[in-house]
Amino acid sequence: MLSGDPAVESVLRPTLEKMSIDVEVCREARSGSKILLSEKFDAVIVDCDDLQGGLAVLEGLRATPSNKNSVTFAILNGKKTTTQQAFGMGANFVLQKPISSVNASRCFNAALNFMVRERRRYFRQPLKMPVSVFHSDKEQKATSTNVSEGGMAMILREPLPKGATPRLKFTLPTVNFQMDVEAEVAWADIKGHAGLRFLNVPKSSQQVLEEWLNARMEREFPGTKDRVAPGDSDKTE
Repeated sequence: MLSGDPAVESVLRPTLEKMSIDVEVCREARSGSKILLSEKFDAVIVDCDDLQGGLAVLEGLRATPSNKNSVTFAILNGKKTTTQQAFGMGANFVLQKPISSVNASRCFNAALNFMVRERRRYFRQPLKMPVSVFHSDKEQKATSTNVSEGGMAMILREPLPKGATPRLKFTLPTVNFQMDVEAEVAWADIKGHAGLRFLNVPKSSQQVLEEWLNARMEREFPGTKDRVAPGDSDKTE
């Protein structure tokens, strides 16, 4: 939350904490911008009108690699920025001052599904397992380091070029389900470390992967499975 207004913090902090949401408050736009460039947040709250530089933070948020998809709240004072302008700058929700506990609760309860869905989208499960990589008519063995809904990171004996599209075969532990998917190398280094993005995943396999990840996410963040309806991950904001 980027705000230097004590009244805003006195309402929003307890409201969010009641929802088991941890809040990091930054009272300057410049330092907040630096944090947003390097850290990932499920949601970002910006006091646009009463924090010097706040509006610029909102405008630039969608260009930050870490938080371009974060759920964004714009706090307005009713005198400078209009609700329509805030939405046009990338805000998902708008709160008008003075903010009451009732209005804040309604807003964040409405946004909670979006926040959980964003967390699930980028959630990466650390996992060391064997992976068969098929590329250029060759098979090589690799070891995964983490898995997400959209791909996995791994270590290979022979580096793959960025942009390559290998086929991956691996078995998800505990459910003993074999995944056979196309992938694209998103990044790679000369030591064999690589990040691969899944492509054209069969719907049945995607469902198993999501359920498998949801079970592990639930262990780390209890209660999240009750906040998102099945299939929500396929929807866009």
